[in-house]
Amino acid sequence: MAEPQASVETASLYGDEDAYIADLVSRMSLEHKIGQLIQPQINSFTPEDMEQYRFGSYLNGGNGGPYGDEFAPASEWLRYADEMYAASVQPLPNGEPVIPTMWGTDAVHGHTNVVGATIFPHNIALGAAGDADLVRRIGQATAVEIEVTGIDWNFSPTVAVARDDRWGRTYESYSENPDLVAELGAALVEGLQGTRGADDYLGTGRVIATAKHFFGDGGTEQGVDQGDVNGDIDELLALHGRPYPATIDAGVETIMASFNSINGRKMHGNEALLTDVLRGEMGFDGLVVGDWNGHGQVQGCTVTNCPQSLLAGLDIYMVPDDWRELTENLIAQVNDGTVPTERVDEAVTRVLRVKYRAGLLGPDAVRPSERGVAGRYELLASPEHRALAREAVARSQVILQNDGILPLAAGSNVLVAGSAADDIGQASGGWTLEWQGGLEGEMGADAGIADRLFPNAESIWEGLEEAITSNDGTATLSEDGSFTTRPDVAVVVFGEKPYAEFAGDQRDLAFRDEEGLELLRSFEEQGIPTVAVFLSGRPLWMNREMNASNAFVASWLPGSEGGGVADILTGAVQATGRLSFSWPNDCIGTPLNQAEGALFAVGYGLSTGETGSRGDLGESCSLLEVGAGSEIFGSGRLVDGAMAFASGNGLGNDNETLPNFRGSSQAAGISVRGYDRNAQEDSREIEMSAGSRLAILQEDDGGGAWRLTYEVETRPTAPVSLLMATPDGEPSVLDVTMEWQNAHGKGFREMILTDACFAEMGNILGFMTEADLTFRIAEIRREDLPEGTECSF
Repeated sequence: MAEPQASVETASLYGDEDAYIADLVSRMSLEHKIGQLIQPQINSFTPEDMEQYRFGSYLNGGNGGPYGDEFAPASEWLRYADEMYAASVQPLPNGEPVIPTMWGTDAVHGHTNVVGATIFPHNIALGAAGDADLVRRIGQATAVEIEVTGIDWNFSPTVAVARDDRWGRTYESYSENPDLVAELGAALVEGLQGTRGADDYLGTGRVIATAKHFFGDGGTEQGVDQGDVNGDIDELLALHGRPYPATIDAGVETIMASFNSINGRKMHGNEALLTDVLRGEMGFDGLVVGDWNGHGQVQGCTVTNCPQSLLAGLDIYMVPDDWRELTENLIAQVNDGTVPTERVDEAVTRVLRVKYRAGLLGPDAVRPSERGVAGRYELLASPEHRALAREAVARSQVILQNDGILPLAAGSNVLVAGSAADDIGQASGGWTLEWQGGLEGEMGADAGIADRLFPNAESIWEGLEEAITSNDGTATLSEDGSFTTRPDVAVVVFGEKPYAEFAGDQRDLAFRDEEGLELLRSFEEQGIPTVAVFLSGRPLWMNREMNASNAFVASWLPGSEGGGVADILTGAVQATGRLSFSWPNDCIGTPLNQAEGALFAVGYGLSTGETGSRGDLGESCSLLEVGAGSEIFGSGRLVDGAMAFASGNGLGNDNETLPNFRGSSQAAGISVRGYDRNAQEDSREIEMSAGSRLAILQEDDGGGAWRLTYEVETRPTAPVSLLMATPDGEPSVLDVTMEWQNAHGKGFREMILTDACFAEMGNILGFMTEADLTFRIAEIRREDLPEGTECSF
């Protein structure tokens, strides 16, 4: 690497770490101790707030930037870091010690919140490359670019073992294989922090790393983000907990608690796992930080009131916006004995210990702009870093099918098609400049947007154009596949649009964007050979696209160096990428983590020049063949023959009709009003009081599953149930409390109700709550779904 490396004395060599920190803690006020445990986001507080509350840390969220500008230049990030640091170290009265703050960020595939930084491939691609040294070098390059902007702490690596590819965070996982996840996760920790005991450990060009999310995030039921993980705890730890000892041995200083539940208990309040297992059995001595308001999901908690998390072993609350009230409540809870002072001191000690080890606290601590490579903006997307990213892209491409068309012959006339070919934002995926990513595509007609958002990047088209023309060929970009001169071969670049976290959850593995399929079939009909380049954050059912292409490449989410894709397609670099996830042979989405039932097993991938195909693949996907079904409620109206009614005590004869699914029932304690989702009053907002019932009746029972588009507006604090009945039958009841708690705050999502969750399907769907509840409904339908389709929420 070309970056300078300065030697710093590590905390482990100081010898007086414990005594030094104990002295500081003993002289801190309760208010400032609590401040060390509160982590707000930069959008919701000011330097004046920092000076008053002395937050131990703060973060920029996926959509946050300094001074309200998420696309601010790197110099503004550094200026902001200095400003917050200065506010945190203003003198305090009575000799109370000042404790510098620290800034945390999600740099999960490079320092990708900052315009102009290197965008490395996402973890799923690095899992396909399968090289710990490569990951270690990426970690070091990322740390250098983070330090350039004055930030101290990276919320990475994600060491989830993704076992259900329907999960919207699958691309943040290296593999379904826990051993590979452990190896690569530990390597990234070493790249970010340096090797424990080495001269540069947490020194120049290094930052604090975070292993996340402890634990089980990749094993939720149906791949639902933040959902429930069920099973024998020892078996779960052997699978989903396996990467953590490796990252702890690598010296990881922080671990982030997971949103998910384990056997019904949220991790942010799980003392048996956060304390007994993580610290007692695994020996972790760093700090545990929460995830975005994750403590508010603990039973009995709210975002502003949750002593349970601190008592369970959480050391820092990530409370982006509601920091003031949470601070006040924690202070009061220490004063009234709810939270022991000893537990507060323990948590503060852990926070200060990490700062001390990182050189942020102590006699040699300096402001961010005076540390290491801070302010050396030429290191952002330096030639060395871009070359490393291009190497990672090339080594992560997995050739799944090739009839000999690859590598592309020298001198070929190549047509490059597909809307993703020249879209760096789509190739980069989520967590790129914004949380959900995809900015370039969203801004469409602005011809200069790529230059402004991605000034140090090369699209797949640009990489192919350079490689092909330098090899005596011609290259033409045609998004819609049209041409005037017949090409020798067409490269079709297509795939998933960017997403992050729960926004990427799917109910199956069917790919419904048919742009790529239509292009491939069009070229096939014209007798033009094709290479399919598929951008995705997970394996998806691609049988139709594979049948229509001569070669198929799983490109994952390669990031800013499209030339790495071109290196593989032209044969300039040997293809060595191998699957780290099983590739599905059907679209249903049942978890697939073994060779049996897979179209391609883990470890599969063709080398350069190697041919291989699975032959003609079955193209039947029952999920794509479902008919239009019957609408019950949509576009703001109930269809003829459907009705809504309310009741305070069941679905009996005392029901009160709500004409056109609107109005209120004082007796039942229900109010239904129009809500604007995509158009004026196209949806309904429902307020239910404790003990009330709401039901939807389809008069002519055509059968089939119920599909609803809904949103949970207030998080349930008591049981919520769904009821399914026929007019003459006894209702079947399904408890959905946990599912609806998990759905809270995630926007509109789909609920599918099948006979997998009810004893008998009926034509009356009811909602019942034991506490006040507000939710919204945009659409209700009945559909014939494939036999065995799971219920999902």
